[in-house]
Amino acid sequence: MKNDPIVLPADPNDPEDFDVTAEGMERGQRGRLIRQVRTRLGLSQAEFATRFHVPVGTLRDWEQARSKAPDFAVAYVRVIGSHPDIVAKAV
Repeated sequence: MKNDPIVLPADPNDPEDFDVTAEGMERGQRGRLIRQVRTRLGLSQAEFATRFHVPVGTLRDWEQARSKAPDFAVAYVRVIGSHPDIVAKAV
């Protein structure tokens, strides 16, 4: 949103950089967590999506911070990271 406070200003020496709001920072951090869990498991986005019943487009949007992963999804991914085989059997 245009009125959200900036928590990370753009680098004036980088024409492709941009200001980041608190909401944008949270979106990015959640996306990073999801991507790290997926890559630690050695799965592509398609494989992760299929194995854990997450729409691949949604997973991409979360990882690329186009949309913010909801709290339940972050919790689900954390459980997947700790117990991937148990979760895969449960779904």
